[in-house]
Amino acid sequence: QVQLVESGGGLVQAGGSLRLSCAASGRTLSRYTMGWFRQAPGKEREFVAAISRSGGSTRYADSAKGRFTISRDNANNTVSLQMNSLKSEDTAVYYCAADTLGALPGESSRAYEYWGQGTQVTVSS
Repeated sequence: QVQLVESGGGLVQAGGSLRLSCAASGRTLSRYTMGWFRQAPGKEREFVAAISRSGGSTRYADSAKGRFTISRDNANNTVSLQMNSLKSEDTAVYYCAADTLGALPGESSRAYEYWGQGTQVTVSS
């Protein structure tokens, strides 16, 4: 089993940047395809970005393409999400998640077995 802890959320003005990090413990992160999801108030959880075990393959939601970058450092057991040009609609709780079976980054939350507690990102307009 792996434990995931997100950090880096906060309040930022529209157009600004934030870098979220997800630290893993309990198991080596390189075992897992990793994803970032978010959930805004009153909305369903949605996919943001995902990265394969080696980092060689990534996938982004249309809303994240060109603005967000997912990366991983398996040596340090961390996954990051660099978010630039933030918009008010990016306001949400952001979660990192681990997929133990998938070799390629997937968009379905049902594929991810382990989840962090989330970190709040608030973008003021």
